[in-house]
Amino acid sequence: MRSNVKKLILIAIILSGALFIVRMKFSSAQTAPAANSPFTDYRGEKPGRIHHITAADLPQPYASPSADHGAELVARPADAWPQAPRGFKVELYAENLENPRLIRTAPNGDLFVAESEPGRILVFRGISKDGKAVQSEVFATGFHQPFGIAFYPPGPDPKYVYVGNTDSVVRFPYANGDMKARGPQEAIMNLPGGGRLRGGGHWTRDIAFSRDGTKMYVSVGSHSNVDDPDTHPQEFHRADILEANPDGSDLRVYASGIRNAVGIAVDPHTGELWASVNERDDLGDNLPPDYITHVQEGGFYGWPWYYTGGNQDPRLRGKHPELKDKVIVPDVLLEPHNASLELTFYEAEGFPEKYRGQIFAAEHGSWNRGVRTGYDVITVPLQDGKAAGEYADFLTGFVRSDGRVWGRPVGVAVAKDGSLMATDDGSNSIWRVSYGSK
Repeated sequence: MRSNVKKLILIAIILSGALFIVRMKFSSAQTAPAANSPFTDYRGEKPGRIHHITAADLPQPYASPSADHGAELVARPADAWPQAPRGFKVELYAENLENPRLIRTAPNGDLFVAESEPGRILVFRGISKDGKAVQSEVFATGFHQPFGIAFYPPGPDPKYVYVGNTDSVVRFPYANGDMKARGPQEAIMNLPGGGRLRGGGHWTRDIAFSRDGTKMYVSVGSHSNVDDPDTHPQEFHRADILEANPDGSDLRVYASGIRNAVGIAVDPHTGELWASVNERDDLGDNLPPDYITHVQEGGFYGWPWYYTGGNQDPRLRGKHPELKDKVIVPDVLLEPHNASLELTFYEAEGFPEKYRGQIFAAEHGSWNRGVRTGYDVITVPLQDGKAAGEYADFLTGFVRSDGRVWGRPVGVAVAKDGSLMATDDGSNSIWRVSYGSK
């Protein structure tokens, strides 16, 4: 009896201690001083707020401790709703989904969504008066952590829909209006197998086609945080963007040193490939920046030996000095540890003219930072296809005032009517943002 009482007391002490630690974590996050400009955190993210980080702003490695501060998801509070700039309206397009990740718009306007954990692709059609999907179907199942979706050939009349599994690219015969696969999948190419980062590598695989349809690009994230490929063969064809013919032949490395290009897209005006990239962890709160950049053919972006130009990772000091001057500085430096995921180009007429040609990107949110950052959707303005380095918050409000998280944006796509669709695997929803309504 006494033994049981002692056990209960011990359990109570452990639980109370754990609760105290959790409370202290959120309390410290709330009372922590604001990040030094130009860096910020979720408390400084507001619709329309502009940010500009340059390579000259970066601190030294280990200027702050490395944090382990995951999202700790909570249910969306009854009064919580994403916030957009003045003049925009946010509606809940779909809910009760299961791990909705990348979203792509088919040429006919249907929205294809990868539910990665259950391994299926959904299709949504139409927008009702209250901003919800009119119809939805399961296009196909049986995938292995699907993410990337692309239609081929580019243009109004595709013949295939491609899907990026974590370990392969497959395609289905497709015609406009198909809401269910009309035939079996065809394997196009094998890829280095994925898994969760701490257990086997970055797992998302995005797909894009060149503007003329002659080349297919596939992004493959690194197997590790910062393992040296010289001594880790599992990094072969990882931390790369690969290029192949649409049938999977003639595979080669298009660009390298890109730790994890979760989202890729081709600028419809210039034909340049762009990527949204997760950089490495464990160098401190404000190092190194995630980034969005156009990707040069044959370009080297530093991973794992360098970051943001010729800054050497101290964990690989002295390695490959011949590469230092070859590292390309990305176009737009984002808040470090933002976890920048899918991106898309806005080419519709539903939003004000200033958004035409801009990039929208989903920021999934940090874990390796003392005070959270990300958990929003941003815009990157372009002028004649070039970025000046600035980005702006567009859709925020996924973090409660106490620091707890209820939503995590993953995918962005432009609907046929010009509204913006954003998947959220925190609340398992799709949000619709339109302009012109109160």
